Amino acid sequence: MKLLVIGAGNMGLTYSEGMAKSPLLSKKKLQIFDTDPTKIASLKTTGIFDVYENLEDCLPEADMVFIAVKPYHADDLFDKMKPMINDGQIFVSLMAGVTIGNIQENLGVKKVVRTMPNLPAQVGKGVTSYTESEEVSRIELLMIRNLLDTTGASIHVETENFIDASTGISGSGPAYVFYFMQSMLEAAMKMGFSDYDSKVLVSNTFEGAVELFNRSDISPQLWMDRVASKGGTTRAALDSMEDNNVNELIKDAAYAAFDRAVELGEAGK
Repeated sequence: MKLLVIGAGNMGLTYSEGMAKSPLLSKKKLQIFDTDPTKIASLKTTGIFDVYENLEDCLPEADMVFIAVKPYHADDLFDKMKPMINDGQIFVSLMAGVTIGNIQENLGVKKVVRTMPNLPAQVGKGVTSYTESEEVSRIELLMIRNLLDTTGASIHVETENFIDASTGISGSGPAYVFYFMQSMLEAAMKMGFSDYDSKVLVSNTFEGAVELFNRSDISPQLWMDRVASKGGTTRAALDSMEDNNVNELIKDAAYAAFDRAVELGEAGK
């Protein structure tokens, strides 16, 4: 199988590095295309990929094409791609807000998989939701899932509505976590801890809490109840969050990302 990734930005390069290790590619190198001369030169030094700067040299022969460019570059890219593709190729989109219908119409193709990746894929802890057009076979979908799993975990969803919804949870979610971490870091430093000690306190607290959650069937609410005793320090913190409606604000933020994903999809139709 000849696999081509178009775009060597953060997501494109992350998935390229993960998929290059997949046994599905056997001894063949993954192909990667980009237009940035500096990036092209850097990629060539790795020896991991076959690097291209002209689409006509790689796109026509590819069996599967991952598209990992910014959504606002999609229309121009599709115009360049269209004369070089064929019906047998499978196209996997890593672009937010670009619908399957949009890709099918603008490229004139049938087999399309739409995904929603997230940033922790860079450290092998990503989660990618994905769905497909009806023309993609079960075998092809299984192959794609195995490729997506090289950067963490993947979740198959039935409709594109769930792709937009996962944008609000996992796609944009790391930023919510970083927002909370930043607030705790600022609180720690205000209390007098050094930058280094603040980072250790906050990062290990997050890592430990997630590990506890993953190693049990206990809900976050029950974990909060275990930590917080009546009249204690943790209860004071949780009561403050409840009084300030933090729970609803976080849910509102997730829905804001979800709604924006839907808007982007509608605008691209």
